[in-house]
Amino acid sequence: MLIVQKFGGTSVANVERIKAVAERVVNTAKQGNKVVVVVSAMAGETDKLINLAHQVSPNPSEREMDLLLSSGERVTTALTAMAIDALGYKSIALTGWQAGIITDTVHTKAKIEKITADRIVNALNNGYIVVIAGFQGITGKEGEITTLGRGGSDLSAVAIASAINSDLCEIYTDVEGVFTTDPNIVPEAKKLEKISYEEMLEMASLGAKVLQTRSVEFAMKYNVPVVVRSSFSDKPGTLVTKEDKDMEKVVVSGITYDKNQAKITLIGLPDRPGIAAKLFTDIANANIVVDMIVQNVSSDGKLADISFTVPKSDLNKALKIAKDIATELGAQNVIYRDDISKISIVGVGMRTHSGVAAKMFETLAKHGINIMTISTSEIKVSCIIEAKYTELAVRVLHDAFNLADKPTV
Repeated sequence: MLIVQKFGGTSVANVERIKAVAERVVNTAKQGNKVVVVVSAMAGETDKLINLAHQVSPNPSEREMDLLLSSGERVTTALTAMAIDALGYKSIALTGWQAGIITDTVHTKAKIEKITADRIVNALNNGYIVVIAGFQGITGKEGEITTLGRGGSDLSAVAIASAINSDLCEIYTDVEGVFTTDPNIVPEAKKLEKISYEEMLEMASLGAKVLQTRSVEFAMKYNVPVVVRSSFSDKPGTLVTKEDKDMEKVVVSGITYDKNQAKITLIGLPDRPGIAAKLFTDIANANIVVDMIVQNVSSDGKLADISFTVPKSDLNKALKIAKDIATELGAQNVIYRDDISKISIVGVGMRTHSGVAAKMFETLAKHGINIMTISTSEIKVSCIIEAKYTELAVRVLHDAFNLADKPTV
């Protein structure tokens, strides 16, 4: 088999763990597999580099930030290849650009355009275990170093797996797989044997930190089978794959939460065509991702309120844009809240089962949790609530939908 294995920051946090990763990789190779390894920076290194940058400059350029941050993965890549060599197996370390990862020109949040994987394939055919720096690439024309954003090593691994037609992409992390919710909040949370791409995509976008959203999108688009498993045990993980009939029997697969949310409301906007388009075009041009949007129109049809949520890190930038537009269009006020959380239930079974949303709302109401905003899709229901009720909401919903791991008798 041809296998891509990705190891996150906690898996390569120090020399001992890097040696453990090398042993796991070599054991995979001993079973007759060809192996490509994708690694993140050592745990905490990226944050250290960001802090250094801000000590030098309050507003460092994004180009230089990419050059700086990409160094963290290069260190781990070289050390991992050395550790594999020390175990008697040939290994070669490649940066993202040496591996042929070509991106667009958006620094710090680049998108992969293509992967010219010839060097990877040639190295594999010559008996090497290939170790590649995740999270990074290079622009096509200018040859500028780029990074893929937080969690970008997951995306690197899945994209490389697709480019070389690997049989499996294993994402090694500090958890044993995908759980019905955060085990730190609900110790009885159950590990899922498998989950559909769609469910995983929703869970990742709604706050579950097991897989990066863009990596799931890529895996779904190119049908790359992904297994999430722990670096610290040999237990089987969770397979992320195409939906099958058995998955629809389970109404709700998981409960997610996201405290990294802020809500902005423009009050008393003129209710005429083009207002929302103007607001969200300006926000999109600032590379701010908007999540939930709600518009309410006054009874006389003359005024409207628009509320939307953004990541907390983009709050100040989005708030400035909203205030500028409010002034330009004569809105009555702009308000915001950053003490909120998004709680979501996810499951492909919702397509064929009724009453799921009602059960969620009833459960939250029963425990005195007020809902500010609601958003739905075919396979998820999300509610904005006060952040202080997050853990309570997760526990009561997990219980309401009977998701606990029941002990075998």
